[in-house]
Amino acid sequence: MAKASPQAAQGPARSGARSGSQGKNEFDPFTLEIIREGLVAIGDEMFVTMQRTSMSTIIYEVLDYAVGLTDAQGRLITQGNGVTLFLGTLDFGVRSVLDKHGAANLKPGDIYITNDPYTGGGTHLSDVSILAPIFYNGQLVAFAANKGHWTEVGGMAAGSWTTNSTEVYQEGLQFPCIKLFDQGEPVQSLLDIIRANVRTPDMSIGDMYAQVASMRIAERRFREMCDKYGVDLVLRGIEALLDHGEELTRQELKKLPDGVYEAVDTIDDDGIGNGPFEVRVKVTIDGDRIVCDFTGSHAQVPGPVNCARTGLYSAARAVLMALTDPSIPASEGCFRALEVICPEGTIFTCRRPAPVSTYWETMLYAADLICKAMAPVLPGRLPAGHFLSVCGTIVAGLHPDTGQLFLLVEPQAGGWGAGADKDGENGLVCVGDGETYVIPVEVCETRYGVLVDQFALDIAEGGSGKSRGGRGLVRDYRITADEAWFTGTFGRFKYLPWGMQGGAQGSRNYTKILFDDGRPPEIFGKAAQYRLKKGDVARLITGTGGGYGNALERAVEKVQSDVKDGYITLEEAEKSYGVVLHATTLEVEKLTHGRKG
Repeated sequence: MAKASPQAAQGPARSGARSGSQGKNEFDPFTLEIIREGLVAIGDEMFVTMQRTSMSTIIYEVLDYAVGLTDAQGRLITQGNGVTLFLGTLDFGVRSVLDKHGAANLKPGDIYITNDPYTGGGTHLSDVSILAPIFYNGQLVAFAANKGHWTEVGGMAAGSWTTNSTEVYQEGLQFPCIKLFDQGEPVQSLLDIIRANVRTPDMSIGDMYAQVASMRIAERRFREMCDKYGVDLVLRGIEALLDHGEELTRQELKKLPDGVYEAVDTIDDDGIGNGPFEVRVKVTIDGDRIVCDFTGSHAQVPGPVNCARTGLYSAARAVLMALTDPSIPASEGCFRALEVICPEGTIFTCRRPAPVSTYWETMLYAADLICKAMAPVLPGRLPAGHFLSVCGTIVAGLHPDTGQLFLLVEPQAGGWGAGADKDGENGLVCVGDGETYVIPVEVCETRYGVLVDQFALDIAEGGSGKSRGGRGLVRDYRITADEAWFTGTFGRFKYLPWGMQGGAQGSRNYTKILFDDGRPPEIFGKAAQYRLKKGDVARLITGTGGGYGNALERAVEKVQSDVKDGYITLEEAEKSYGVVLHATTLEVEKLTHGRKG
């Protein structure tokens, strides 16, 4: 079994340690369920409050944020919908408040702000955490936590994140776990600094206040729960819930086959010309424990694809829930059975001041590596590789109607891998994004200086198999402003989604620039502040997921349906599946490649 080295990371949950509280926190299941549902309801109300009061589309349309509660020690109690791979960040953020300021120095009404990528639950500077202690009759009983993507935090490029930064100082304002509200009153000097350093101050400050509103709701509802059931019962219930989450997760882990499973993959590049970079994982299942060891992965790199340790933990936690039972409420208890190992200074555990603007390109590889290692032994649970990248996109310019700066910032959706008995999902956001969305066409055309010429499935060849990989998307942004700047990071441009059991690899993610003046188009995976003129088109194309099984074993009638429904072409039906169809009637004319039916 893999052993932790002196450099091994120990997570905030003291990975692998069992709670000693069994016995004293025995609850009848009805009381436990009431408390659990009450806590989940608080998270849900926080989530809706954030959406309804925010000012930017990245929040109220895309839902690029996450909310949750921790106990007074910073242990995650509950986390609601939103960005899946923020799963390891909220409790890290709360612990940074406790470590830096001390519980004894916290006061009712205090709120803290942090986006430190290297400590304190940070990912990149655009993801800003707001953290608030909750008191009941003078006792610190919990924390409310909210992590949201700010459209602007300053830095070298409009939209803040970029693909060509070389140090974190170019990526925007850093909030090193400092006080935002002091006993209920905003720290005006900090707000002044923010306003002076971001390109869209009203939007950034507005989203900040939306986060604060969710803190207020959490505090009010948690206090109401304590009023109703008694603070001692609520706190004992939380302990029982954490222990219950641990027990359920360990029971599920025992169902997995013991062993050591390994995977290797390759990251395209770092955005500034370096690469490729090999990354690897060794997953050890030993009874009711799981160890994910990323030792041997590439060192941190000059460009901004570096990921810090928080992101690595988030990736491992998310896949742990997929390997066990996703219906188990996320909590610190669920993660006690998980140990994550990785030396410092790797592409997964970078050190300051490494650039981290597009950290998700690497964080997602961490999740995908674990899936790739485990999928062969869990064919009914895990699919083939998906398009992987967030395919983050920024289009910035001056709006042709108002002359004001517009910032279109969003992810793209793509194709997921096929499973043993199912085709992959079409046009779904990546594993890191979870319950998030793309910006609707109507909003894009109303708010920003673009026209959406098309939004459709992409049927590039790839992902064939007995089960077919899900299709990616193609989305055209035609520039209506006099000029605009495009930034995009489309990983898996060179190294494609992996197939399983003889299934084909998926197709790549990329951007294709079509020029209004007739010049030959340009194609790339990553670009920073690429200048476009009125009439030019940025065509955003996301990949098809990997296939599962031999494509020649796919039922002929399914191949016919795929062509009829526009998922594959007549040419691919013949080339990949050995089925020749009549161009008009789609009747089978013959079978090739040795197919018998």
